[in-house]
Amino acid sequence: MHKQTVQNHRVTAAMEEQVYHIPALLNECMDGLEIKPEGTYVDVTFGGGGHSRAIMERLGEGGHLYGLDQDMDAYQNRIDDPRFTFVHSNFAYLKNFMRFYGVDGVDGILADLGVSFHHFDDSERGFSFRFDGRLDMRMNRDAQMDASQVIATYSEQQLADVLYLYGELKQARRMAAAIVKARSKESIETTAQLTAIVKPFIKANQEKKELAMVFQALRIEVNHEMDVLQRLLQSALDVLKPGGRLVVITYHSLEDRLVKNFVRSGNVEGKIEKDFFGRINAPLKAVNNRVIVPSDEEVERNPRSRSAKLRIATKL
Repeated sequence: MHKQTVQNHRVTAAMEEQVYHIPALLNECMDGLEIKPEGTYVDVTFGGGGHSRAIMERLGEGGHLYGLDQDMDAYQNRIDDPRFTFVHSNFAYLKNFMRFYGVDGVDGILADLGVSFHHFDDSERGFSFRFDGRLDMRMNRDAQMDASQVIATYSEQQLADVLYLYGELKQARRMAAAIVKARSKESIETTAQLTAIVKPFIKANQEKKELAMVFQALRIEVNHEMDVLQRLLQSALDVLKPGGRLVVITYHSLEDRLVKNFVRSGNVEGKIEKDFFGRINAPLKAVNNRVIVPSDEEVERNPRSRSAKLRIATKL
């Protein structure tokens, strides 16, 4: 068996021992980064450290990895190695922190935009309808607004917009009206309360899928996920060296569309600009023209990866 293949299998097996989070598309991400042993890399979604540990396996003595995460729960997974630096920050501030650490440019940036098993399985965090717990959903526990406050303070129109835009729910208006009616009688503080309110507007055969979409919509709003993703992508252009790689895993169509547009045109709207000769002016070039998705084997091993889509680009 090829040496690199053996290494990939070993890293994958080691990652599966991590209870915090099993990294999606691990080997595909490592291939996409084209890691240079003496290079500088950033994992902007450190989480359980699965992708980061795989990067560290490939770094030499002169290489360095920065791992960003806004959730201090991730700090317990930090890597004890002088070549690794944990940064407690939202990845929207990538450029600021690279400047703070005196990094002129990096060779690769990895972003796994999914929510970890750790968050879904912690009832106190309120990310899942599977457990009854407080409606929180903050990735950064120091943030001021949580999901219960969104439910309590947003107007019916605002709630409908959140559910429709971020959850793509056809019954968004009726759900929003039901939430407003229910909160006039008592405060909505738990995941079980919210689930009971929206269930009448969901078909039985779509229950799990649409409840997940309700919770996804609120999570995106609470954490301003679309805004910070835009900031990350723009920062990546400023931080990456020419030839550097941008590797992004998305999990829903809103994220993927944004990343696809940015890779194609250099802006999130996807507006193509051309020079005098009709050549496209874009700061990035897609490495994989077709999106990379997990194999059936990986989905079976790691169900969370089912909706994962990987896009890789290089800076021109």
